[in-house]
Amino acid sequence: MTRQVVITGLGMITPVGKDVDSTWRAILAGTSGIRLIDEPWPEDQPAKIAGIMAVDPATCLPPHEARKLDRSQQAAVVAAREAWADAGTPEIDPDRLGAVVATGMGGLLSLINSYELLLERGASRISPHMVTMIMPNGSAAQVGLEIGARAGVHTPVSACASGAEAISYAARMIQEGRADVVVAGGTEAVIHPVTMAGFAAMRALSTRNDDPTAASRPYDIDRDGFVMGEGAGIMVLESAEFAAARGAKIYGVYGGSGLTSDGHHIAQPDPEGRGAARAINEALADAGLTTTDIVHVNAHATSTPQGDIAESTALIAALGAHTANVAVTGTKSMTGHLLGGAGAVESIFTVLTLRDRLVPATANLHNLDPQIHLDVVAGKPRELPAGDIAALNNSFGFGGHDVALVFRSA
Repeated sequence: MTRQVVITGLGMITPVGKDVDSTWRAILAGTSGIRLIDEPWPEDQPAKIAGIMAVDPATCLPPHEARKLDRSQQAAVVAAREAWADAGTPEIDPDRLGAVVATGMGGLLSLINSYELLLERGASRISPHMVTMIMPNGSAAQVGLEIGARAGVHTPVSACASGAEAISYAARMIQEGRADVVVAGGTEAVIHPVTMAGFAAMRALSTRNDDPTAASRPYDIDRDGFVMGEGAGIMVLESAEFAAARGAKIYGVYGGSGLTSDGHHIAQPDPEGRGAARAINEALADAGLTTTDIVHVNAHATSTPQGDIAESTALIAALGAHTANVAVTGTKSMTGHLLGGAGAVESIFTVLTLRDRLVPATANLHNLDPQIHLDVVAGKPRELPAGDIAALNNSFGFGGHDVALVFRSA
C-alpha cells in the first residue's frame, strides 16, 4: 500500500454548473442552484424546491445514446468524459484501467417511469434498455465501457457516503497494484414525487419554499433540513509513477481514507459522532498525517438539525484543540444534497480548494448554532496558507456509513 495516488482529471455536472469550471466559479461566488421545481407535482408536497442540474445531461449526449441511459447514468457519462479529456485521455493497457462509480439509489427514475408506462400502455411498450437503466451498477458499467476498463468496474452503494467510498475504493485499487488508472466518483438523479415525499415524511427536507436559495443553511440556527440535489462528480486517479511517466498535470494528491460505521440508527447519526471521529482518525493515519496537518474540512454539513451538530462533535473529538485552526465549509448550502453524488462532487471541491488555496464560504450562514463549535467560513472565501497543506472531506450516509477522505496539495 505504498504507491502514491494523484488526481489528474476532474469532471462534474451540478445544480450550479455544467462542468468543473462553471461549477467552481459559482461556488466561489456563493451562487445557489436551489430553485422551485417547475412541475405540477410539487403542489401537494411539503418541500417544493430542489437543486436540479444546471443543464439537462441528456442534451449533452447524442439522442440515440441519451435514450438508453437513466438520468443518473447520463450525468455520470457527461462528467466522466470531461474528467477523461481533462486528464489528457491517458494511453493505457485496458487491463490496468478501472472504474468505480457509486450511487445511492441507482436508476430509480427509470424504474418508476417504466412502471407507469406498463400500467398505461402495457408490457410491449417497455424499453429493452430498462434493466440496464435501473441497475445500480449501470453508471459504473457505462463509464467502464466508455473508457474500455478491464481492471475492474465497481459500484459502492452506501447512501450519501457512496461517492466518497468510490474514491477510496479506486485509490485502493491503485495502491494494491490492481490498476494504474481508475476513473472514480458518484452520481445521483432521483428528484421525483416519490422520493421527495419519502424524505419529507422523515422530516428531513427543508420546507423553506418561499426562499429557495436560502433554504440550505448548514450550521445556521434556523436550518430546517436538507435540499435534494442531483448531479455527478468524477475524478481520474493515477499512480504517481504512471502520471509522471506520461507528464500528466497533477491537481492534488490522494492522502488516505477512513471507513467506519455508527451501529446506532438506520437514519439518525450517532449524536456523539463516534463513528465519524474514528473515520477521520483512520483517514489521517492512512495518510501518515497528524491533526495539525489539516487546514480545511469540506464538511458533510447537510443542514439537518441533528446531523450538523453530530458532525461538529465528531470533528472536535477527532481533531481536538486543533479544530479551532481548521477552516470548515459546507458547500451543500449552494448545491443541495446530491446523495450518492455528494461525496465525489465535494471531493473535487476539496481538491480545487487546495489547488487555489481558497476556501468557499458557506452560504446562508447568518447565525451560527451555539452548539456548533467550528470555525465555519462564511461571508466570503478565505485564503489558505502556502506550503504543503492537507484537507478532509467528510461524507456520512443513512445506515451509519462514515467515510473521511484526506487530500494533499500537489
